[in-house]
Amino acid sequence: MHNLTTKLIVYKNIDEPILLNLSSIFKEFERGEYNDDELTDKIYTQINTLLTLATNYGFNNNLWHSYLAYLLATTENPFTLVSEKVGKQEGSVNEFVKHDFKIFLKLFNYDFSKIEEKLNIDCFSTISNYNAIIKKEQLFNNDVSQKVKELSSNIEKAKDEEEMFDIVTDFYKKYGVGKFGLNRAFQLSHDKNMDFIIPITSLDDVVLDDLLGYELQKEKLIHNTESFVNGNKANNVLLYGDAGTGKSTSIKAILNQYYSKGLRMIEVYKHETKYLSKIISQIKNRNYKFILYMDDLSFEESESEYKYLKALIEGGLETKPDNVLIYATSNRR
Repeated sequence: MHNLTTKLIVYKNIDEPILLNLSSIFKEFERGEYNDDELTDKIYTQINTLLTLATNYGFNNNLWHSYLAYLLATTENPFTLVSEKVGKQEGSVNEFVKHDFKIFLKLFNYDFSKIEEKLNIDCFSTISNYNAIIKKEQLFNNDVSQKVKELSSNIEKAKDEEEMFDIVTDFYKKYGVGKFGLNRAFQLSHDKNMDFIIPITSLDDVVLDDLLGYELQKEKLIHNTESFVNGNKANNVLLYGDAGTGKSTSIKAILNQYYSKGLRMIEVYKHETKYLSKIISQIKNRNYKFILYMDDLSFEESESEYKYLKALIEGGLETKPDNVLIYATSNRR
């Protein structure tokens, strides 16, 4: 395995620890530089991590295949980001990509029997035919789960790297790549050990039809959002009214309705408005439409956070990109 992963070119930047650690483990095994018990312990640690990942994303059947498909779906590099925007294109880089996909196919069909026999273990056989406990969709990230399962299933049918190239690039064009491609809603993290923008994995499945009344307001919200996702001019939105009248639910429903058309949403709290420029720097060049969602927005005279929002709306040195709108709710007019 180590001899395969070290030969990756375009996907050289994969830094997911399971693959890297397994690669090191197999390097020890292939060189004969190991103690049976210690190597088995290292393998079981990676299997444990893989099971956690599988639980979080609802993977089933062949967990090894799902994991490799997950890597392909989440790895951002110049090739995957361009494919997200324009799909398959002619270019010399394609030869390097096909070189990598040939390696991935070998990883997909990797023979674990030798190490299992030598160490008297069967964990790789088990994860290759895994029967997961049935879970409610709310307990795992279904957005990621369905896409990765689709990609894994299609790659399993690929005869060679040429077919795999078509499968993966079509996937990037259809769904995108990385966290923004696979998830619909996000929040900010202030943990230095995590990404700044992180997915929200458990979401309400509310739709606009669940809201009774307010037909005029819903119609205006739909019209504005449709114009936005279709690349036409659209306005920032403020929904105001009494508590419990469906303002927040309407915005959540809008996300669910237009997610498949490339709409994404980032929740920003009032005290986080100072990070608006940083947020925009990470999303302005992506192939999605982003709503910055601010719930229950209000400012007191003594507060200064409104200045960051005002600069974004009215125009500072950095203009608001065309793929970003602000949707806010407030109990005040």
